[in-house]
Amino acid sequence: MRFCQFYRKVLYRAKNEIPSVSNLTTSSSKNTKDETLDNDLRKSFSTASQWQLMWWKFRRHRIAVWSMMMLACLYLMALFCEFLAPYPLSFQDTSYAYAPPQRIHFISDDGLHLWPFVYGLKGKRDPETLQKSYQEDKKHKYPIQLFTQGHPYRFWGLFETKIHLIGIGDGGTLFLLGTDSMGRDLLSRIIYGARISLTIGLIGVGMSFFLGLLIGVVSGYYGGWVDNVIQRIIEIIRSFPQIPLWMALSAVLPSTWSPIQIYFGITVVLSIIGWTGLARQVRSKILSLREEDFATAAMLAGASQIRIMLHHLLPSFMSHIIVSLTLAIPGMIIGETSLSFLGLGLRPPITSWGVLLQEAQNIQTVAFYPWLLTPSVFVILTVLVFNFMGDGLRDAADPYDRG
Repeated sequence: MRFCQFYRKVLYRAKNEIPSVSNLTTSSSKNTKDETLDNDLRKSFSTASQWQLMWWKFRRHRIAVWSMMMLACLYLMALFCEFLAPYPLSFQDTSYAYAPPQRIHFISDDGLHLWPFVYGLKGKRDPETLQKSYQEDKKHKYPIQLFTQGHPYRFWGLFETKIHLIGIGDGGTLFLLGTDSMGRDLLSRIIYGARISLTIGLIGVGMSFFLGLLIGVVSGYYGGWVDNVIQRIIEIIRSFPQIPLWMALSAVLPSTWSPIQIYFGITVVLSIIGWTGLARQVRSKILSLREEDFATAAMLAGASQIRIMLHHLLPSFMSHIIVSLTLAIPGMIIGETSLSFLGLGLRPPITSWGVLLQEAQNIQTVAFYPWLLTPSVFVILTVLVFNFMGDGLRDAADPYDRG
């Protein structure tokens, strides 16, 4: 009896532990598929270009990917600012000066509403302090409309239209971020200001990119007295404090210049100093690469010095240059904001985030109307997402690093 029980246990174990022929076939096919997949991955990794490897490494950095998407939204906002803004840049209504942000409601005394709405605003001036205060007029409800007719504007200066992304019916107001001292909608002015503040960083970095590449390549490739002279000039420029030097150069700009001239003048001022750091990075890379075998082979093959610099040396570290430029854009944006805030940069009627912050210089004004500091939130957000994306690009610039 005991032998029968022992025999049954042995058969049970053998049946469950020893794989059948079908299981062996299935497991072997799975192993074959896994090996084929690994081989394909190794092959694609070994044949991929530098930019493909950077993109694969960059996608693993979640914060950098989200930052890139947010930057895309900010630049789309700057591109279509006329359509996205509830009011045109020329709109003002002094009867709503320093109006607070209007709250969006879904619930009223009538119950729940499926579509958001705002109440009307009614102002009342204090007879003692003469300060005007605003209250919600719950007798008038204005639903927020999409693709609605509003104040006319010229889209990209090409044609006139009245269609806005969001708006309100006749008789109502839509001040989601409040108004300034002249009754101008702050949200609309922030959206318009994004076009100036975001593009001035790109143009300034583009000029710095050109100067830094040109001077850095010449300094690193030729060396000798040329390198010594360029490095001494860079050291002199970098020895000055950045903000005071920007202020001094901005003060030189004539006050009679048009807004476009001032815009490009401030861009030149910002880029005069920005090229020095990039030039040093390019110089160090050129010094380490000009003695490599591929550079020597190109020289022996009869390639000109310009071709060696542009077609052989620069492409080998272009990814690192792009990372450096990405991290330099926030500095340009902060520089423009600082100069405009101090009154030495862009001036009205140009609208930028720095110009909008000029009204926040008075502490007493900020204490009563704190929403005037809202443009600083957009400046901080833009700088953060640029830095996060730059960190991701910096990690992706060395795709072979497994860290």
